[in-house]
Amino acid sequence: MGAIDTRRFRAATRNTGLAMVALLLALTACTPSAPQSGGTSLPAATSTASPSAPATSTPTTAAAAPSASATVPADTDETAPPHSGARVISSKIVLDWTWPGPGRPFRETHENPVPIAPPPAAPLLPALYAIGAGSHPAESPPYDQMSFRFLGGFPSYEIEFVPELIADGSGLPVAMPGTGAVLNVVFRGAQAHTEDGTASTITREPGPALGYPALTSYAPAGDFEGVVSYGIGVGRPGDPVPETKVRVWEVEKIERGQVVYVVAVQLDASFWK
Repeated sequence: MGAIDTRRFRAATRNTGLAMVALLLALTACTPSAPQSGGTSLPAATSTASPSAPATSTPTTAAAAPSASATVPADTDETAPPHSGARVISSKIVLDWTWPGPGRPFRETHENPVPIAPPPAAPLLPALYAIGAGSHPAESPPYDQMSFRFLGGFPSYEIEFVPELIADGSGLPVAMPGTGAVLNVVFRGAQAHTEDGTASTITREPGPALGYPALTSYAPAGDFEGVVSYGIGVGRPGDPVPETKVRVWEVEKIERGQVVYVVAVQLDASFWK
């Protein structure tokens, strides 16, 4: 082979190699990168509920995309001044901005041993320890929050907008004057009284008239046979109350030297902003 042919052969070989490298780089660029870890994780929705189907414990109601401010809910509704030992153990969103309308309840299930601790420890069931309420107008979206704090574990619960609040034991309606809509919150496998039934386990709670933009009032509806119920008043009678979306957090934390299990119910207050 002459000198000119040799140079042409080497040039062709080099061009072929460069073409292969370019092809490999292009294929690599089309491969998706591995997902980054960290941040707040949302529970995966196992299926999408039809308008007539109830949401369940692993919510069948499709969860909305997480909001930009999906961080552990701020404790402006703390039931007592915070102390240096307070800290969050774990937190998660179990329902993300969904309207649990009539006939479409959201349900979350927790299994607790009965009793949750051997005698003489009490209580037999997760006990409602405190209730807090607060407004968070600077968040996106702005929201009002009612938190239910339990000792002993998370109870199961159901959340649904209802035409009226009904008392557990009597079946009679519970008056909620000055309210445009009622969100019913029913805790199962829970109690709000001592074992002998002589006193309440609730140490702190706000007054019934709250007056926040979305969260206007609340009322107890029962503490009977392991079921504790509350109505949350949304909006005012003179306002056209929209299909207010709800987000629910579960937070396990240390408060004042004891483990507290917080169910934080948040109401989207965008309509009233």
